Amino acid sequence: MSDDRTYMGIPRGEIPWFPEISEAKCIGCGECLGVCANNVFVLDTQHKKMVVESPYNCVVLCNKCSKFCPKDAISFPDRAMIKKLLADKLAK
Repeated sequence: MSDDRTYMGIPRGEIPWFPEISEAKCIGCGECLGVCANNVFVLDTQHKKMVVESPYNCVVLCNKCSKFCPKDAISFPDRAMIKKLLADKLAK
């Protein structure tokens, strides 16, 4: 099944905006899961750590989950780089 989601007309799969979780920092508290309504995260019950299961469900340029992480375990790509990428794609 193909993913036909877009952001501003750009195929979502062409936009590398999604969270990464530092396994070393994550304590599996689930704060990110509670904040994100888009099913990006799941709890790996075996390791008791959060994982990014559906990265392209993340809303482009949203990083709210990272602000709620008590261990600063969630990071995102550089916003300026993503904005430039979006501008370049829209200009084509």
